[in-house]
Amino acid sequence: MAGHIQDRWFKAETGADGKAHRVKSDRHGSGLRYRARYVGPDGTEKSKSFPDKQKRLAEQWLVRIAADMSRGEYIDPRAARITFQQYAERWVATHTTGITSRDSAERRLRLHAYPYIGSRPLPSFQPGHIRTWLGELESNVPAASHRRIIFGTVSAAFNAAVDDGLLAKNPCRAKSVKAPQPVPTRVTAWSADRVFAVQMALPQRFQATVDVGGGCGLRQGEIFGLPEEEVDFENGWISVSQQLKRVRGKFVFALPKRGKVRVVPMPNGVAVGLRQHMVAYPPVKLTLPWGTPDGPLVTKALIFTGHTGDFIRASHFDDYVWKPALAAAGVIPEPEPGERYQAAREHGMHAVRIFYASALLDGGENIRALSQYLGHSDPGFTLRVYAHLMPSSEERTRKAMDSVYRAAGRPIDGPEAAPEA
Repeated sequence: MAGHIQDRWFKAETGADGKAHRVKSDRHGSGLRYRARYVGPDGTEKSKSFPDKQKRLAEQWLVRIAADMSRGEYIDPRAARITFQQYAERWVATHTTGITSRDSAERRLRLHAYPYIGSRPLPSFQPGHIRTWLGELESNVPAASHRRIIFGTVSAAFNAAVDDGLLAKNPCRAKSVKAPQPVPTRVTAWSADRVFAVQMALPQRFQATVDVGGGCGLRQGEIFGLPEEEVDFENGWISVSQQLKRVRGKFVFALPKRGKVRVVPMPNGVAVGLRQHMVAYPPVKLTLPWGTPDGPLVTKALIFTGHTGDFIRASHFDDYVWKPALAAAGVIPEPEPGERYQAAREHGMHAVRIFYASALLDGGENIRALSQYLGHSDPGFTLRVYAHLMPSSEERTRKAMDSVYRAAGRPIDGPEAAPEA
């Protein structure tokens, strides 16, 4: 049995004979009599009190504690007083990811988890509670892909609670709990005609953004945050080492997505477009915090700026520059007087990045190189997203084997017609 049991109603005193005698304490007859005590895995003492005549229950409780420890299923008793919201708030605050990831996780939990499961104590969670919550989530969040992200955040919080010894198992991992499955979608690549039609419909000040996005695969924030010193015209490279990013309502310079600093080849056509742009609209030195709104100030000479000479705000650009160009190029309809342009998520500026990927694949570039140029976390992700844009492998296989047969002098054009008798 782990620990020991203290009888609060009696104490040991040394008598005149020098021997210890059991005598009544000042608490005799009042309050909970037995205090079961043990040292937890974290090295701190834990205890639970029991009334008179329940010493056997105290012993049984200690036996269960010892068994849970030996099986690795021990749960700290303090977890019974901690709700999911209390724990998750502390977990988010100590996230080791970037500030943007922490903010996103906090927002998902605050909007979609706390109202439904936030007040429930951690040890009380059962798979059924998660299934019920997922039903509520499905009613309030239409996009399955978004529900999957929310579910992943909640599951990650439960994983941390298990690691901290506050929960035996993650209820989100039960077999009866099914994570939301996003509807499979395939990205569709624009044609070159569409890319250049949209580019020509943009104000001249912004036309070269399409060259950088469609010709080098940069993301929108990387384009808007591209500094003059990162473009190597002599050797034909662009270094992607930062982006313009909005964090907690403030714009900052920051590392590219997932910190994937990279160097991408700059085609001659892109170089020509950038040179012409920089002559017409010289780079402007702008100073912003680095990484977070309270980060150190950094000054960069940005290649792309707005009409006022300030940095480009993506939301304003999307609504008042990009969508009008889409409509002018016939990609989306012109809005009725007084109405806004229709939602066009699949035709956002990311479409020229997809065009870049499709053009490289069509030209025979390998997935590993494309993944590096796009700044993806691994080639497997690139393959899953863009594999369907690759040229047909069947035709390549036929041509390869036909060349083998041709070299061996075997016919490849089918049987000749049988001669007449």
